[in-house]
Amino acid sequence: MPANRCPNPSCEYFNRALPNNAKVCPWCSTPVGNVVSSTPQPPSQAPPIQQQPSQPPVQYQRPPTEQPNYQVPQQAPVDYSTVYQPRVSYQPTPPVYTPPSQRAPALKLIHSTGREFHLVGEGGYIGRRSQSPGIAPPEIDLTGIPSEGIVSRRHARVDWDWSQNSYMIVDMSTNGIYLNNNSLTPGMQYRLLNGDSLRFGQDNLVNFTVYIG
Repeated sequence: MPANRCPNPSCEYFNRALPNNAKVCPWCSTPVGNVVSSTPQPPSQAPPIQQQPSQPPVQYQRPPTEQPNYQVPQQAPVDYSTVYQPRVSYQPTPPVYTPPSQRAPALKLIHSTGREFHLVGEGGYIGRRSQSPGIAPPEIDLTGIPSEGIVSRRHARVDWDWSQNSYMIVDMSTNGIYLNNNSLTPGMQYRLLNGDSLRFGQDNLVNFTVYIG
């Protein structure tokens, strides 16, 4: 035979076993029976709700034997031909004339007295040596010839021109130059040929014959 139980939910003896011969609950005096009512009467005062202590979330711990399985994504090869390159403005390079391997022919000025003046190299000045220290003498130094005062310190410039295949002379003087009795325009280039007559000044005092060979 089941034990008697208190049916009062607000009672301290609620649903606790009571003596079989008890007719009422010794605490709340509520009549008792052998079967607890499935639909108990609503209590006059709801029991306090007990708060469950919060627990921290459980974190997953990977077993020591478990190894991560990472796969590196495969990247397509880079086509560097399509990579942008900044545009560089085109700067044309002027053509540079390369002379042949052979050397230029020798240039010689033969004075009317028979004295010879040779050009050292393929270009230089014709004139007189300066008395001031520190000034280099011209490549063809006419110092010491008769009437040398007619000749300027830098009377002319001569250079071998590979494109013309000839020596070119430029008048830089104050007294002038005559090539085959023709006056030269200062600053202009004129071709020298073997056997040409070259005169400095107007008085026909300084005369040379051009020799190229």
